[in-house]
Amino acid sequence: MKIHKEGRRILFVTLLILLALNLLMFYFNKGNVLVNRLFAGATVIIFLLILQFFRSPFRHMFTHEDLLLAPADGKVVVIENVFEPEYFEDERKQISIFMSPINVHVTRNPISGLVKYFKYHPGNYLVAWHPKSSTQNERTTVVVESDAGPLVLFRQIAGAMARRIVWYVNEGDEVSQGEEFGFIKFGSRVDVFVPLDAEVKVELGQKVKGGETVICQLKV
Repeated sequence: MKIHKEGRRILFVTLLILLALNLLMFYFNKGNVLVNRLFAGATVIIFLLILQFFRSPFRHMFTHEDLLLAPADGKVVVIENVFEPEYFEDERKQISIFMSPINVHVTRNPISGLVKYFKYHPGNYLVAWHPKSSTQNERTTVVVESDAGPLVLFRQIAGAMARRIVWYVNEGDEVSQGEEFGFIKFGSRVDVFVPLDAEVKVELGQKVKGGETVICQLKV
């Protein structure tokens, strides 16, 4: 287990602020030891909650050119055929993973290949399960030409708590399955779009681990 680089500055600043607040409490409220201790305990809990947002556990990953790995930790909330309007402009199979506040927020490449398309979209912060979050929230869209051949689209989507999406890929990059392609601070959902003939390997409500759980198999 390690702390992700995206959280180090936030954690450092948070620690300084909480320490300063505790020093002020103990200085101006010397006579009320119980209240001071309760306040100190509350700040420790706050810091630990923020700390767990930025944990980055080690994962035992494998690579296979026609298998897609989960791009994030969380729960499968959508498996359906939908019209994908941004890049494919046709019907695709969508698999969506919801990341709760207690999940790891690292996002990983579901498959190896060449990045054919990338775009960042500023937007709103609707709750991640809102039907319009995929098209109206802050998000990124990545399309990879997989080593197996088919194109795969995956999308980071911010939620009600998330206010910052980070990405590490650009058009023309070669990406490797399981490696980090980004981070969603404090949330919240990743959508994957695959060809209609892809075989889904997960079920609605199933909990998955990014970089470990196989979510579908491409037809090649």
